Amino acid sequence: MKLLLLGATGLVGRNVLAQALAHPSITQVIAPTRKTLPERDKLISPVALHIHELLPEMRNWKPDAVINATGTTIKKVGSREAFRIVDYDLPLSFAQAAYKEGAQNYALVSAIGASLTSSIAYARIKAELERDVRKIGFKSLTILRPSMIGGEREEFRLGESLFLWLSRVLAPVLPKGFRVNPATVIARVLVDAVVTGKPGVYFRFSDSLTE
Repeated sequence: MKLLLLGATGLVGRNVLAQALAHPSITQVIAPTRKTLPERDKLISPVALHIHELLPEMRNWKPDAVINATGTTIKKVGSREAFRIVDYDLPLSFAQAAYKEGAQNYALVSAIGASLTSSIAYARIKAELERDVRKIGFKSLTILRPSMIGGEREEFRLGESLFLWLSRVLAPVLPKGFRVNPATVIARVLVDAVVTGKPGVYFRFSDSLTE
């Protein structure tokens, strides 16, 4: 199986990359990025400052499956418009192009609270991507809605770090849906979903993404 991985440099994406490269059913991982990744067996890492410039390469890649682990915040990219490009326009364009070239299995990291009627732009844009990816026609589609994602990030986020610490302390008494979802677990679910390729549309919520 040839896997296209979007978001390979992020917290979840790094874990997906490691697990996918180690998976015996995955023969090649194509991970387009803005910076060069270390060379590894089975990895193809096309590089472009503007990732959308790599879309025409889909004709050569012809992936069997796609995992979308892209994700940022409005605060980090500076505006709602920039956030929409990263978390909606880019993954949707790659999903459509991959499907056109034969990809049948797709797994997506969305967010807890994703809703088309939300007053919060982040949650609404996540839901719009869910909706429009479902329209494409993938044979197998898995959508994950994790809560707070645990793991070592490259950048420090004070508020998130405090929340993660508090969540760990209170884990014994918190309902599963409000516990931290480890990036390793999320990655495993994503990889298993595209490798198995069970026909249909499936949602995985926070309470099923804990250790």
